[in-house]
Amino acid sequence: MQVERRAKIKSHCHICNKLFFHYIVGMTIKTAVLTISTSGSQGKRPEDVSGDTIKQMVADFGGEVVFYKMIRDDCKQISWELKRLAEAVKVDLVLTTGGTGLSPTDVTPEATLAVIERRVPGFEEAMRMTGFKHTPHALLSRAVAGTLEKTLIINLPGSPKGVRENLSVISQVIPHAVKVLRGGHVRDDEHRFGREG
Repeated sequence: MQVERRAKIKSHCHICNKLFFHYIVGMTIKTAVLTISTSGSQGKRPEDVSGDTIKQMVADFGGEVVFYKMIRDDCKQISWELKRLAEAVKVDLVLTTGGTGLSPTDVTPEATLAVIERRVPGFEEAMRMTGFKHTPHALLSRAVAGTLEKTLIINLPGSPKGVRENLSVISQVIPHAVKVLRGGHVRDDEHRFGREG
């Protein structure tokens, strides 16, 4: 059940290193978490730290995890899950973790590009800029963000640290993006960004 609410959300921007606040008004963001890991799906990883990190962070921007699954690095399976979550389950947001690098088995971006209808490059650029502040290897990320019907799909890194850094910088925009995708009217006072203090 979706709950109408108004919340003041604090966000720390890792690009400009400043604290911002904004208001969200609307329904809970139904979120699906997909961990892409062949070894994990085969039970060879004792725990999914990156997936758990996402689950903990989504509440900060009004999200509620309604679906979670760990699947192998298989392009067709990933695409199928993304389509099912958007078209059948009709979640507002899908966050994937893993499979965004240059390894031959890293196919999450290809699977995502195969199903999205519109790309949202601003998310991708912000995440890479954030990661680059911590390591130049962030430039090797091929993470993709886009939309399928009324669902926002975002690829996150496979490491818990990368998940925290990337999700923290884009979380301030996700509620607005979801509301616009759902066709909701956005009032001026719903998303006012300002520096705290």
